[in-house]
Amino acid sequence: MSAPFFVSFIGSGNLTWHLAPALDNTGYVVREVYSQNPNHAEAITERLYQAEVKATLDFSTSDSKIFVIAVNDDVISDIAREIILPEDAILVHTSGSQPITELQYAATQNLGVFYPLQTFSKSKKVEFKNVPIFIESYSQEAEEVLIQMAKSISKEVRKIGSEERKALHVAAVFASNFSNHMLTIAKDILQQNSLDYEWLKPLITETINKSMHIGPDEAQTGPAKRGDLSILDSHLEFLQEDNSVAEIYKLVSQHIIDMYYHE
Repeated sequence: MSAPFFVSFIGSGNLTWHLAPALDNTGYVVREVYSQNPNHAEAITERLYQAEVKATLDFSTSDSKIFVIAVNDDVISDIAREIILPEDAILVHTSGSQPITELQYAATQNLGVFYPLQTFSKSKKVEFKNVPIFIESYSQEAEEVLIQMAKSISKEVRKIGSEERKALHVAAVFASNFSNHMLTIAKDILQQNSLDYEWLKPLITETINKSMHIGPDEAQTGPAKRGDLSILDSHLEFLQEDNSVAEIYKLVSQHIIDMYYHE
């Protein structure tokens, strides 16, 4: 196994906040962090051993081997066009939804995707050893380097294509982002009625644990699963002053009915 390489990051968001220190702590020395907001880049370099803020996308004299684009999806291709890389550099993005072809105009053949499947917030620590990392690459060299780097921080590393990764990301949006938004709606309903969100936490915990244990399809309960239309109607009447939330309730309930009530 070859020695770890130097790494540079383009982007200073939540993923870089966690991924850069994780790599730094396993010997993949992070040398540079570029961001359109230098203050954000500086905040990340303060968490690292040897990293400096990079002012431009000209990395031609960098001693890094791996360049990680961790930015919003809609600017990945722009950065790939603008970035100036040293010879034989490996350029990757970290998006779950964007194909590897977003990097196709970069001046290197060593292109790849390094996708950690997790939700990241700066205020919440993440144990990377439990985060699945999905790898895609055009070249054998880049694939081997990225797999080695992924295995340095995670016990779950897999190769996956762009279309499979998109399906995985869509599923992740339902499982994480949409679920969290439902909790936000629940919290708002309680607050509007002077009730305590803490009361829901044992239910939330049990729901997730049960789903993990017996599967979400078997774990489903509630009035829509039972086909209890009178309860559904009373809930919709309760929500009548908030049309958008009522529409969400109606749509999700109908989907549950369509899936289960025929049983």
